Amino acid sequence: MGEHMELPVLPLRGVIVFPHLVLHLDVGRERSIKALDEAMLQDNIILLVAQKEAGVDDPELEDLFDVGTVATIKQMLKLPGGTIRILVEGIKRARIEKVLEMEPYMKVLVDDVEEEKSRHSEMEALTRHVLHQFEQHIKLSKKIPADVLANVSNITEPGRLADVIASHLTLKIEQKQDILAAFSPKVRLEILAELINREMEILELEKKIGMRVRKQMEKTQKEYYLREQVKAIHKELGEEDERAAEVDDFREKIAEAQLPEDAEKKAVKELDRLEKMPPAAAEAVVIRTYLDWLLELPWSTQTEDRLELREVERILDEDHYGLEKVKERIVEYLAVRRLTRKIKGPILCLIGPPGVGKTSLARSIARAIERKFVRISLGGVRDEAEIRGHRRTYVGALPGRIIQGIRQAKSRNPVFLLDEVDKMAMDFRGDPSSALLEVLDPEQNNTFSDHYIETPFDLSQVMFITTANNRYNIPQPLLDRMEAIYLPGYTEEEKVKIAQHHLIPKQLEENGLTDKSLRVSEGTLRHIVREYTREAGVRNLERELAVICRKTAREVVQKSNYHLTVTRSNLHKYLGPPRYRFGLAEKNNEVGVVTGVAWTETGGELLAIEVTLMKGKGKLILTGKLGDVMQESAQAALSYIRSRVNALGISENFYEEYDLHIHVPEGAIPKDGPSAGVAMATAMISALTRTPVNHFVAMTGEITLRGRVLPVGGVKEKILAAHRAGIKTIILPQDNKKDVAEIPQNVRRRMEFVLVEHMDQVLPRALMQGDENETKKSGANKNSQG
Repeated sequence: MGEHMELPVLPLRGVIVFPHLVLHLDVGRERSIKALDEAMLQDNIILLVAQKEAGVDDPELEDLFDVGTVATIKQMLKLPGGTIRILVEGIKRARIEKVLEMEPYMKVLVDDVEEEKSRHSEMEALTRHVLHQFEQHIKLSKKIPADVLANVSNITEPGRLADVIASHLTLKIEQKQDILAAFSPKVRLEILAELINREMEILELEKKIGMRVRKQMEKTQKEYYLREQVKAIHKELGEEDERAAEVDDFREKIAEAQLPEDAEKKAVKELDRLEKMPPAAAEAVVIRTYLDWLLELPWSTQTEDRLELREVERILDEDHYGLEKVKERIVEYLAVRRLTRKIKGPILCLIGPPGVGKTSLARSIARAIERKFVRISLGGVRDEAEIRGHRRTYVGALPGRIIQGIRQAKSRNPVFLLDEVDKMAMDFRGDPSSALLEVLDPEQNNTFSDHYIETPFDLSQVMFITTANNRYNIPQPLLDRMEAIYLPGYTEEEKVKIAQHHLIPKQLEENGLTDKSLRVSEGTLRHIVREYTREAGVRNLERELAVICRKTAREVVQKSNYHLTVTRSNLHKYLGPPRYRFGLAEKNNEVGVVTGVAWTETGGELLAIEVTLMKGKGKLILTGKLGDVMQESAQAALSYIRSRVNALGISENFYEEYDLHIHVPEGAIPKDGPSAGVAMATAMISALTRTPVNHFVAMTGEITLRGRVLPVGGVKEKILAAHRAGIKTIILPQDNKKDVAEIPQNVRRRMEFVLVEHMDQVLPRALMQGDENETKKSGANKNSQG
């Protein structure tokens, strides 16, 4: 044990003074200044003890550590503001035994323990180990000056060595206090060895993290520096600097293009390849073209939709007359879009005969909702690569037409028209319609993958519109993905309106005329529609009007102030004699002649069905290029008649005495389908009973052996054809009642629709009823014409 001493205490905040260490301290607390004054009176000796918590202003004994350093005050300087700066030198360790007094300063009784002086080999080894560790620490840390190591190496005493090293290390107060509290040099060195070891591990980690951060930060600087060097080398060698400029240009474009992450990685990777390639390499051209394509696609550019529904409706009506269903669908889409903002673009398929305005309607939709418009024609496309693009390995590879269209639109949400989707073909190069399945599927097309681009492109915002003349030529899986909207042919009224509001103004403008130099009256237009055109659309009507305009233009050039009003009487001068006979309905009631109605791709047609009875052996002769289904319908109609001979008042064994000949005129035109069954049965019954058929009645419907009438298709077109021909009554299957609702009001007013379920309901309306008994006698009608 050492000797006991009574010493004033100077509590230290955040600092520990080791023996043999000289240090400046600033003293400002009142009790501390009084302790200093007392020390100055007693040999300048004071006890320096660290506080456990730096924040305590008036520390008690429990706030201080129990081991401190006895120190000599070497120098004392009063600073402005009442603070005193002192220079102290630590002498030895001392443990506080007890407090003697607290006021006016803290005075304690200390016990200064003598240090062990033994120098055995274990101690020597420990000393060397700590010194070596400290040396490594200095190399790693860079915070401790190098000359410190020289000073430390000269210290031979282990205890003192530990104190000096501890004073230089960046340790927590508690760790330093542990070393101060260790009176045994061996324990002190062991604690120090462990602390330096842990510190070294932390420094190693810091170094690794620092290196990683520095690498990331320096990478761009390094790349920039190296590129500048390469440029300088090229310049010195006198080589062209174009390539470097091109690469820089591409790099800027990539930064500006706002590409998705995948596309950006791909672009940067390809650019790095281009940079390392010799300028003359063939592959360099391929990469340049690829980068151009990648950067010119509108990855993030899109247009804002016009969502004012009234304005959209106005523009659609301005461009097209009628076509209510499509217009309604577009307005519905915009209404939903206005409410949700997240809706995928619809995929519409406009199916209808040529010339009804499918293509121009798509253009009008784009104009109405203020989107870009792109049109590609699929007619005759036979190669899958036309849709999905070629792989880049092929010479002259290009992206598919979809990506080409998007690039052309410069927007990722255009109205995209795929024209003639039913005219695609398929051969050994793949099936383009199957490649379209992904494009036209709203669930998949947000990651459409083109073979050339190789990065998914989002097509979900595109409004796809496809057009077709015939739904049966569209592959079923493709049709299933689209919303089919059928555009039937126009009525005569609609054609006249379209000519007045759209076609005549357009043709006048195209031929350099004004509405003063040429006038076409409404009656004349109706005459052109009836006798010079026969179509569902208005293409031929427009051609006929163009002929009149051209002939007028010639006259205007030759004669100044020339005015022309085209009337029905002078129409033939411009268009020649009428090409078609209007009102194909029969002039008189005939026996065995029924007016049927047929549907063709160009609209509805009237079909006269003639039956004649000849002496023979019950043969059924069918002529007029009838297809298999139509022939079978005739057989079914005959079987029905034979099963109902008594009810119909026909001779029971007629089929043993007579041959029946059914003929459908215009024999060069193939005809098929079951919808003439009712008409053929009526014509046969008329011929067998010698009853004339009402020539103002037309009919359609499939017949069964029991005489039931089944529904048919194309009803709207058939009714319009009947209306054009001047038919007053049309007999339809009961199940086609829903189709009558689609007929324009002005046509419905002028015609009578008779809905039937059985042949028994057809005959009273179709056959001219004379006296009941007279009708039932075979061949006994006053209008009989054999």
